[in-house]
Amino acid sequence: MTADSAHGTGREPVRVLVFGASRRSDSLNSRLAELVARLAAQAGGAVDLARMADFDMPVYDGDTEQETGLPQGALALRERIASCDGFVIASPEYNASVPGVLKNAIDWVSRVRPQPFKDKHALLVSASPSLVGGNRGLWALRVPLEHLGTRVYPDMFSLARAHEGFTPEGNLTDTGLQARLTDTVAAFLRLVEADTRYVCLQRRWYEFLSDRTDAAVTERSQD
Repeated sequence: MTADSAHGTGREPVRVLVFGASRRSDSLNSRLAELVARLAAQAGGAVDLARMADFDMPVYDGDTEQETGLPQGALALRERIASCDGFVIASPEYNASVPGVLKNAIDWVSRVRPQPFKDKHALLVSASPSLVGGNRGLWALRVPLEHLGTRVYPDMFSLARAHEGFTPEGNLTDTGLQARLTDTVAAFLRLVEADTRYVCLQRRWYEFLSDRTDAAVTERSQD
């Protein structure tokens, strides 16, 4: 999808939430989220940029949920996810896995009914000073999201040695990686646009041998 595909054609642009999953103000993943948001806007998307610090919530506790209900931060994040067509998470890697604060937010938001992750498309990106760029954390992050019905984009992006990876203007110092990220974001938006805007391109999802074969075109097997 290009900017021209959304403007002058009567079609609304794809709404994409770009979520920086670190609480630290000068986080490398916040910088990566800002870059992705800019690239998504250049590709014609309507971008909602958010930070973990925007959504305060306690550690998940079933007793707390029963006594006081869901925290406002979780409800606010749920609304931002529900109102987008697809979302991007820029997540740090903690001990080769998902940061606890992000997993906690997913756990809280998943308690809202209807939970908003189902059938949403997601692109996962990461930035890390390490040589693997946070990629192990992204593989771990796929598990709860896909369990909740999110369609995670296969081509994840990880920026290694990220403390040296940004120009003063906020682009990537490696022009090849900049081009790859630009293409990945644009391709992700095209996929989201196809799945959410063009009913004729929607397909039946047959994931298991026992799936129904008489499902309506717009019905997913997980329904």
